[in-house]
Amino acid sequence: MANAYREIFKAPGAIAFSTTGFIARAPISMISIGLMTMFAARGDSYGNAGYVAASYVLANAIITPQISRLADRYGQARVARPATLISVASLCGLLIASHYGAPLYVLIFTAIMTGFMPSFGSFVRTRWSNLYRGSPLLRSAFAYESIVDELIFMVGPIIAIELTTRFFPSAGPLAAAIILLIGCWLFTSQKTTEPTPHPEKIEGSTSVIRLFSIQILAIMLFCIGTIFGTAEITAVALAKSLDLSHYTALPLVAYALGSFIAGITYGALQTSMPLQKQLLISVTIAAITTLPLLLVIDLWSLTIVLFIAGAACSPTIIICMSLVENIVPNEKLTEGMSWAITGMAVGVAAGAAMSGQLIDTYKPESGFYISMIGGFLAFLIALIGQHYLKPKTLMRELNNL
Repeated sequence: MANAYREIFKAPGAIAFSTTGFIARAPISMISIGLMTMFAARGDSYGNAGYVAASYVLANAIITPQISRLADRYGQARVARPATLISVASLCGLLIASHYGAPLYVLIFTAIMTGFMPSFGSFVRTRWSNLYRGSPLLRSAFAYESIVDELIFMVGPIIAIELTTRFFPSAGPLAAAIILLIGCWLFTSQKTTEPTPHPEKIEGSTSVIRLFSIQILAIMLFCIGTIFGTAEITAVALAKSLDLSHYTALPLVAYALGSFIAGITYGALQTSMPLQKQLLISVTIAAITTLPLLLVIDLWSLTIVLFIAGAACSPTIIICMSLVENIVPNEKLTEGMSWAITGMAVGVAAGAAMSGQLIDTYKPESGFYISMIGGFLAFLIALIGQHYLKPKTLMRELNNL
């Protein structure tokens, strides 16, 4: 198992861009939960917290693919640095506005502008694809990055929540802004592995989101994202209702840990099963494991259930990224991966917003109905999409792009 992961780092520059990419995308797991914890610490409603967090995530989901499209055309460093400056400045503005009790529309506007954060996860995966396109090592590289994502979602929420509860309400998001700024500069300084821009191939061409197969993956990941978005805000609400705010991150860490273990195992497996079949199995598991969420009665049962539910998360992302790598041409790979990640990000935002309303109206556990609906919708989409994700169908569709 370890040999495959050792092998991928033998390429020059691989360790540097993967490590700095880890730092650059660490704020992904800190901003949303940090904002919700900040609002909770100040006694604001979960509905407002959900709206602000959802505005940031939704804006990021819309803007990120455009940033990635520009990165494919002009280069990662040239695009990522100004976009990151806009995001960091806007996040600082959001924290200041919140501190002085600004109206909700001001908070939402600054949250939207914070969404200019680039998709460093897509940037990193594009670099791996350039190194190992057509090699079995690419699967291991994608698996490794999904494992890194899970590690980020294990550590990030803990850092954000601990900073907020131990120091001051905006400490978590503020730390995320600082890490984002430093991480962006370090990652974009890795010039030797930066993909070659393709301005002549991208100018005037259509977006890969017009491919039906990419639409299927993005919508399915949207449904999967609602599961995590619900878990995130429900963990905050449930912990506060039980006077256990210091343990808020525990269920989220358990979810990420389950996904982490599954990702390590899946990435080391050698299988000839078609990717679309693997996807159906993974999403089926994701749907089934939402059912026990309806039985959650406290923070500890939530932790156990989310650990089990996490088993389908990382493999689903790995499979989807592998499908995207097979679908889109190399000069549009960053954009293609961004649309997939965008689908999940919008799902997280929608799950948080809808769950926040249910929690305000009923009780913390009521948000899990959103998770169940999202899980089974994802299953239906994966089932219906089996034909469209077959290699021959993908080839015909790509020829029409």
